[in-house]
Amino acid sequence: MIPERLQVRVVDCFIFRNNAEGDPEFLILRRAPHVMYPGNWRMVGGKINGEETAWQAAIRETREETGLSPLAMWSVPYLNLFYEWTHDRVNVIPVFLMQVDAAQPVSLDKEHDQYRWVPDSEAHQLLRFPAQREGLAMAVRIVRNPREFSSTLRIDLTRNTP
Repeated sequence: MIPERLQVRVVDCFIFRNNAEGDPEFLILRRAPHVMYPGNWRMVGGKINGEETAWQAAIRETREETGLSPLAMWSVPYLNLFYEWTHDRVNVIPVFLMQVDAAQPVSLDKEHDQYRWVPDSEAHQLLRFPAQREGLAMAVRIVRNPREFSSTLRIDLTRNTP
Protein backbone atom coordinates (compact mmCIF):
# COMPACT_ATOMS: atom_id res chain seq x y z
CA MET A 1 0.00 0.00 0.00
CA ILE A 2 1.28 3.48 -0.91
CA PRO A 3 1.32 5.90 2.02
CA GLU A 4 -1.17 8.76 1.67
CA ARG A 5 1.59 11.35 1.32
CA LEU A 6 3.32 9.41 -1.48
CA GLN A 7 1.23 9.82 -4.64
CA VAL A 8 1.39 8.84 -8.30
CA ARG A 9 -0.85 11.56 -9.72
CA VAL A 10 1.16 13.24 -12.49
CA VAL A 11 3.39 12.25 -15.42
CA ASP A 12 6.34 13.69 -17.34
CA CYS A 13 6.81 12.99 -21.04
CA PHE A 14 9.81 13.83 -23.22
CA ILE A 15 8.91 14.27 -26.88
CA PHE A 16 11.46 13.83 -29.65
CA ARG A 17 11.62 13.82 -33.43
CA ASN A 18 14.43 13.10 -35.84
CA ASN A 19 15.51 16.15 -37.86
CA ALA A 20 16.45 16.08 -41.56
CA GLU A 21 19.94 14.79 -40.68
CA GLY A 22 18.45 11.99 -38.57
CA ASP A 23 19.51 13.54 -35.26
CA PRO A 24 17.04 13.60 -32.36
CA GLU A 25 15.56 16.92 -31.26
CA PHE A 26 13.55 17.31 -28.07
CA LEU A 27 10.47 19.47 -27.64
CA ILE A 28 10.78 21.89 -24.74
CA LEU A 29 7.82 24.07 -23.72
CA ARG A 30 7.86 27.37 -21.85
CA ARG A 31 5.18 27.83 -19.20
CA ALA A 32 2.91 30.85 -19.76
CA PRO A 33 2.97 33.80 -17.29
CA HIS A 34 -0.45 33.00 -15.78
CA VAL A 35 0.19 29.34 -14.79
CA MET A 36 2.22 27.52 -12.14
CA TYR A 37 5.99 27.71 -12.76
CA PRO A 38 5.70 30.70 -15.17
CA GLY A 39 8.56 31.11 -17.61
CA ASN A 40 10.05 27.68 -16.84
CA TRP A 41 11.08 25.47 -19.72
CA ARG A 42 9.92 21.90 -19.30
CA MET A 43 8.69 18.75 -20.95
CA VAL A 44 5.03 17.77 -21.35
CA GLY A 45 3.49 16.94 -18.01
CA GLY A 46 0.18 16.73 -16.25
CA LYS A 47 -2.28 14.94 -14.04
CA ILE A 48 -3.58 11.41 -14.37
CA ASN A 49 -7.38 11.54 -14.72
CA GLY A 50 -9.86 9.06 -13.29
CA GLU A 51 -9.15 5.51 -14.40
CA GLU A 52 -6.36 6.43 -16.83
CA THR A 53 -3.07 4.64 -16.65
CA ALA A 54 0.03 6.83 -16.37
CA TRP A 55 1.04 6.12 -19.98
CA GLN A 56 -2.46 6.96 -21.23
CA ALA A 57 -2.28 10.26 -19.32
CA ALA A 58 1.06 11.02 -21.01
CA ILE A 59 -0.52 10.56 -24.45
CA ARG A 60 -3.55 12.68 -23.56
CA GLU A 61 -1.43 15.45 -22.02
CA THR A 62 0.83 15.46 -25.09
CA ARG A 63 -2.16 15.85 -27.39
CA GLU A 64 -3.71 18.57 -25.19
CA GLU A 65 -0.50 20.57 -24.71
CA THR A 66 1.05 20.20 -28.18
CA GLY A 67 -1.44 18.63 -30.60
CA LEU A 68 1.09 15.84 -31.25
CA SER A 69 0.44 12.09 -31.37
CA PRO A 70 3.01 9.35 -30.78
CA LEU A 71 4.63 7.15 -33.41
CA ALA A 72 6.34 5.19 -30.63
CA MET A 73 6.49 5.41 -26.85
CA TRP A 74 8.66 4.08 -24.03
CA SER A 75 8.52 3.95 -20.27
CA VAL A 76 11.72 5.61 -19.07
CA PRO A 77 13.36 3.68 -16.21
CA TYR A 78 13.37 6.74 -13.99
CA LEU A 79 10.94 8.24 -11.48
CA ASN A 80 10.89 11.98 -10.85
CA LEU A 81 10.31 12.46 -7.12
CA PHE A 82 9.07 15.88 -6.10
CA TYR A 83 8.06 17.10 -2.65
CA GLU A 84 5.12 19.49 -2.83
CA TRP A 85 5.32 21.45 0.43
CA THR A 86 1.93 23.16 0.00
CA HIS A 87 0.20 19.76 0.25
CA ASP A 88 2.87 17.95 2.29
CA ARG A 89 3.11 15.15 -0.27
CA VAL A 90 5.72 13.46 -2.38
CA ASN A 91 4.77 13.08 -6.01
CA VAL A 92 6.13 9.94 -7.65
CA ILE A 93 6.18 10.91 -11.31
CA PRO A 94 6.52 8.23 -14.01
CA VAL A 95 8.60 9.45 -16.96
CA PHE A 96 7.86 8.59 -20.59
CA LEU A 97 9.54 9.11 -23.95
CA MET A 98 7.54 9.65 -27.12
CA GLN A 99 8.66 9.85 -30.73
CA VAL A 100 6.55 11.96 -33.08
CA ASP A 101 6.54 12.59 -36.82
CA ALA A 102 8.92 15.45 -37.69
CA ALA A 103 6.34 16.89 -40.11
CA GLN A 104 3.60 17.08 -37.48
CA PRO A 105 3.02 20.74 -36.44
CA VAL A 106 3.03 21.79 -32.78
CA SER A 107 -0.14 23.48 -31.55
CA LEU A 108 0.38 24.91 -28.06
CA ASP A 109 -2.33 25.08 -25.42
CA LYS A 110 -2.87 28.06 -23.08
CA GLU A 111 -0.45 26.65 -20.46
CA HIS A 112 2.52 27.41 -22.71
CA ASP A 113 3.58 30.48 -24.67
CA GLN A 114 6.60 29.17 -26.58
CA TYR A 115 8.28 25.96 -27.70
CA ARG A 116 11.62 24.88 -29.12
CA TRP A 117 12.94 21.76 -30.83
CA VAL A 118 16.48 21.41 -29.47
CA PRO A 119 19.27 18.85 -29.19
CA ASP A 120 19.43 17.07 -25.83
CA SER A 121 22.39 19.18 -24.68
CA GLU A 122 20.35 22.38 -25.04
CA ALA A 123 17.27 20.77 -23.47
CA HIS A 124 19.46 19.82 -20.51
CA GLN A 125 20.47 23.48 -20.12
CA LEU A 126 16.89 24.76 -20.36
CA LEU A 127 15.35 22.38 -17.83
CA ARG A 128 15.40 23.94 -14.38
CA PHE A 129 15.00 21.01 -12.00
CA PRO A 130 17.70 18.33 -11.50
CA ALA A 131 15.19 15.46 -11.67
CA GLN A 132 13.95 16.73 -15.04
CA ARG A 133 17.53 16.72 -16.36
CA GLU A 134 18.09 13.21 -14.96
CA GLY A 135 14.89 11.97 -16.62
CA LEU A 136 16.03 13.53 -19.88
CA ALA A 137 19.40 11.77 -19.60
CA MET A 138 17.65 8.40 -19.30
CA ALA A 139 15.33 9.26 -22.21
CA VAL A 140 18.34 10.18 -24.36
CA ARG A 141 19.91 6.83 -23.50
CA ILE A 142 16.84 5.08 -24.93
CA VAL A 143 16.92 7.22 -28.09
CA ARG A 144 20.63 6.55 -28.66
CA ASN A 145 20.50 2.82 -27.75
CA PRO A 146 17.10 1.59 -28.94
CA ARG A 147 18.09 -2.09 -29.10
CA GLU A 148 19.13 -2.07 -25.47
CA PHE A 149 15.70 -0.89 -24.30
CA SER A 150 13.09 -1.31 -27.01
CA SER A 151 11.78 -4.76 -26.14
CA THR A 152 11.40 -4.17 -22.41
CA LEU A 153 10.36 -0.51 -22.21
CA ARG A 154 8.42 0.08 -25.43
CA ILE A 155 4.71 0.65 -24.87
CA ASP A 156 2.28 -1.13 -27.17
CA LEU A 157 0.22 1.79 -28.50
CA THR A 158 -2.41 -0.56 -29.93
CA ARG A 159 -3.60 -1.44 -26.41
CA ASN A 160 -6.26 0.86 -24.96
CA THR A 161 -4.84 4.04 -26.43
CA PRO A 162 -7.06 6.98 -25.47
